[in-house]
Amino acid sequence: MVIFNQPINNIMDKKPTSMAAITPTMTPQHKEIPGNPSVAKSSTLKLNDRSNGKSLRVLSEDDWKFWIAEGYIVVKNAVPKENCDRLANLLWEFEEKDPNDPSTWYAPPRATMEMKELVNTGMVEIYNHQFLWDNRSVKRVYDAFVDIWGTEKLWCTIDRANLNIPIRPGFEYKGFIHWDYDPETKPQNVQGVIALADQMDESMGGFQCIPELYRNYDTWKLTQPTDRDYFKPDVSGFEKVKVKLEAGDLLIFNSLQPHGIRPNNSKDKVRIAQYLSMMPAEEENETLRQWRINSWQHRIAPEGYAFPGDPRKWEQTKYKTAELTVLGKKLLGLEKW
Repeated sequence: MVIFNQPINNIMDKKPTSMAAITPTMTPQHKEIPGNPSVAKSSTLKLNDRSNGKSLRVLSEDDWKFWIAEGYIVVKNAVPKENCDRLANLLWEFEEKDPNDPSTWYAPPRATMEMKELVNTGMVEIYNHQFLWDNRSVKRVYDAFVDIWGTEKLWCTIDRANLNIPIRPGFEYKGFIHWDYDPETKPQNVQGVIALADQMDESMGGFQCIPELYRNYDTWKLTQPTDRDYFKPDVSGFEKVKVKLEAGDLLIFNSLQPHGIRPNNSKDKVRIAQYLSMMPAEEENETLRQWRINSWQHRIAPEGYAFPGDPRKWEQTKYKTAELTVLGKKLLGLEKW
């Protein structure tokens, strides 16, 4: 019997059957683009324009002005430091690397990454561990996304983490700038990342973006060839801004913001982060909702152009299904708003 034909409140009473029998089909919309397939490419709801008259929960008025002008915002101390430390330690364990022994850091990748600019950038293929869900369910994180969207009815992305180590001979990668979604489609979407360790050093890589191009996209595109790559802009002449973060900070950025990873040119500093965003819940999209529930319950990674998964299947074999808070159940879609 396929458990996802059963009422939601019966799910946890069922014992797992074969993976083939219980895995809802992932929607194909992210097979050839970078975006995270655990949520829609674009929301039918528009980002908050403050017309609802509701007070901001986390952002200040100055924060709001910055968000509108620059296309990103940093929420300080969004996640407790202890949450950051334990997840960072887990990522080292999951990657089979010793944080105190750089000789263990430069192992070959376990899976082939179709999105070549992400090769060697330290993507950690872990998606549903308890510690990841704990951070997704922090109320200050949720409230920040409520400010951005103007609605309480949100789903979180089921996304991974990053352990970005310094470049070395034989282990190189270039920094990059891209869009996860074609900006010509004007996606109503945001993305985000939680710093699990300080990222204040200019040389150690981390998130970078180009607010000037975000502000002036409609003018810039008139100067570009029609056959350009709509996901990888020519950024000649633009300043790339490194956004400095301290452990526990949450960065939220508009999906129209050109962004990417800076090369880590430090001697021994590692950028450690958890990717996390939220979008308006699509409770009427039963196929997607059931996929999300299955992903959480059976620790199944998203499938997509930028998501190769873990061939060891450690999430399924080493870790238990995360226990969710009341908020977490709604952010997943296990319970409806």
